[in-house]
Amino acid sequence: MAEGKLFYVIGASGSGKDSLMRYARERLAADPGVVFAHRYITRPVELHGENHVALTETEFDARLAAGLFAMHWESHGLRYGIGREINLWLAKGCNVVMNGSREYLPEARFRYPALTAILVTVSPEVLAARLRARGRETEDQISQRIARARQFMRPDGPLKIIENDAELHVAGERFVQLLSVASTSARVSV
Repeated sequence: MAEGKLFYVIGASGSGKDSLMRYARERLAADPGVVFAHRYITRPVELHGENHVALTETEFDARLAAGLFAMHWESHGLRYGIGREINLWLAKGCNVVMNGSREYLPEARFRYPALTAILVTVSPEVLAARLRARGRETEDQISQRIARARQFMRPDGPLKIIENDAELHVAGERFVQLLSVASTSARVSV
């Protein structure tokens, strides 16, 4: 059986990664060849935010000490982890889609050399509007995030880009197509 592919989705906070992943997850729900990894985050669950598993700092430390994370990093005062279950899914031939960190990408590529990085881009104007609409950041924090997004350098290595300035279904269908082609080719090569 062929090993599955890891799709590592990155982009500025507010670029629409969670919305794209939610869209693709709904569209590909009947495809057993594509699974979406949850992130474990030291942040409470939000009604309209990312579908993640909320952990306290103590819980995160315990899982880290037990070796339960395949990847983990810190960003913006929060801690993020991806469970080791992704290794089982990949070994079973499933393609795994995860929300990653731009700064952690070199380490993720070291651990998973065949991963496909997907960069979600958005214009500064749309980014600012989305950050304001979600209501998690102050105006100062929004300004900092926009400045950080402008300074972001494209990572080295293979990269797929999805522009997400238009309606969700436009970028969403491009994302679904990318994952569907990978899922179909994985089933054919088995």
